[in-house]
Amino acid sequence: MSVFVLVPGAGGSAWFWHRVVSELRTRGHEAVAVDLPGADESAGLPEYTDAVVAAIGDHRGVVLVAQSMGGFTAPMACARVPVGRLVLVNAMVPLPGETPGQWWGNTGSEPARLAAAEAGGYGTEFDLDTYFLHDVPAEVAAAGADHQQPEADIAFSQPCDIRAWPDVTTHVLAGAEDRFFPLEFQRRVAHERLGIKAEAIPGGHLAALSHPAPLAGRLIEYLS
Repeated sequence: MSVFVLVPGAGGSAWFWHRVVSELRTRGHEAVAVDLPGADESAGLPEYTDAVVAAIGDHRGVVLVAQSMGGFTAPMACARVPVGRLVLVNAMVPLPGETPGQWWGNTGSEPARLAAAEAGGYGTEFDLDTYFLHDVPAEVAAAGADHQQPEADIAFSQPCDIRAWPDVTTHVLAGAEDRFFPLEFQRRVAHERLGIKAEAIPGGHLAALSHPAPLAGRLIEYLS
């Protein structure tokens, strides 16, 4: 049995991972999804990191999985506690000292999103249905309404407090249908910043909700 600790993106709701948690537990593993104080204007990346470190606890060799903005918290946690493996899922990949607010411009994420929209024939104006929920089952999207919360501004201005990328085996999984962080954009960022190739998985930005079984299966494959 292995232990997976799952970090959500903006808003910080552990519910985001509930379908993957179920898949991992069904396959005999322990899975813990972390609730982050995303809406708290007094809490930011250091507090998010505290929550992840607390969730890891005394476990050693955990697989730490981070989605979207959770990519800023995960390496900070790896700098504090031993982690067996780090998996980024449609995640922001920060440079040491970079803030989430700086990341968008530094990586060129907005031009990449617009170019993908024009090529894919869907709207360039951001809305949740087009960019986040387009492949999420309707009943799952409806259930998620009660778990949505805003992301407080404080975290966007705080740096990823690491001196270098942590010395831990890192994988990048990118949704083949991700409209927010398009696949080729994620592959470029992973190559430029980590020197690794992002691997395509089924689904969009919220692949944990739309395609939990393939995602859980890929996470388990890394154990071998």
